[in-house]
Amino acid sequence: MQPTNGDLVEATYELHRGPLVRRLTALTRNADVAEDLAQEAFLRFAREVEAGRTPHDPPAWLHRVAANLVASRGRHLTVVDRRAGDLPRPDAPASPEALAVEAELTTALRSVLDRLSPDHRGALLLAAQGYHGPEIAASIGRSPGATRTLLCRARSTVRGQLQLAGFAPA
Repeated sequence: MQPTNGDLVEATYELHRGPLVRRLTALTRNADVAEDLAQEAFLRFAREVEAGRTPHDPPAWLHRVAANLVASRGRHLTVVDRRAGDLPRPDAPASPEALAVEAELTTALRSVLDRLSPDHRGALLLAAQGYHGPEIAASIGRSPGATRTLLCRARSTVRGQLQLAGFAPA
């Protein structure tokens, strides 16, 4: 009986999970993070095996992938730390100046939106609510390509009109 890909992945997991988690724990100094990264490495290993690209040395491959995951996580955490100060703080009240500028921007934006065609305005509002291009296209009765063009032109118009009104792009 020929061993299956699943058998190979399972056997590799049984043999190498412990050493991999121990190494990752040493690298991250966090057992829960190490366990998550090990699971991700084994998931990637299973995908490689299923795709017919079984690594010649699975333990070495797993350790390299896991080390890359640790490095990626470190880079991600660095960016998160660096950008944390840019996030709005809900506990900090807005200044009167900020509230006044926001009110002026809202008024200007409403004025610009009122001057747009119904298709442009509707497409922009749907996009602002999180709808994707194909959904917007179906809603306004246009092709996806035409809808992308329409959205690009509508955004450009709004941006230009807001700049003319004295609002610099964010």
